[in-house]
Amino acid sequence: MVMKTRDKFIEVARQLFARKGVENTTMNDIASASDKGRRTIYTYFRSKRDIFNAVIESETDQLLGRLRHIVAQATTPEDKLKDYIDCRFEAMKEIVSRNGSLKAGFFRDVRKVDRARKIITRRETALLRDILQEGVRQGVFEISNIDHFAVVVTQAIQGLDVPYIRDNLSEEGIDKTMLKKYISEMIINSIRRR
Repeated sequence: MVMKTRDKFIEVARQLFARKGVENTTMNDIASASDKGRRTIYTYFRSKRDIFNAVIESETDQLLGRLRHIVAQATTPEDKLKDYIDCRFEAMKEIVSRNGSLKAGFFRDVRKVDRARKIITRRETALLRDILQEGVRQGVFEISNIDHFAVVVTQAIQGLDVPYIRDNLSEEGIDKTMLKKYISEMIINSIRRR
């Protein structure tokens, strides 16, 4: 399959950002590695920030695709929620790991983390809301305000991204598998209809 020019720029930029870091990669580097002229890259992107945002959006689209697949499964809302949490943590770990030296800059620059999250948070919250609404419709979950609950859970899960990726909780005897299990149990037990 022939990669479209814009997509090729995004993939090449991702690879260069991962290897050299965002700060050390120029638009010239991206154009050259793409076998395109510098003028061509500017027909698709106004700045390095634009192409960085496109890389983040491309990565988050892959995550959202995996989460959409879970929401569409013919399983119980509880199982979907567990699978959603598991997939979410693993996919974020893969995205950050795949992006090499971008990872170091990503963790150091809170503003970059926030910008990246703004791109995905609303869509991620909407997918989680779908699972929660299904659970309420089936009488499995009891939630007073699904919209608010979905926002809080999304933010709570995102807040654990760095500790999960870095395996920080292992110092407390909590490995990644346990963390995902505890988060799932905490959420499900708080909303399960009794």
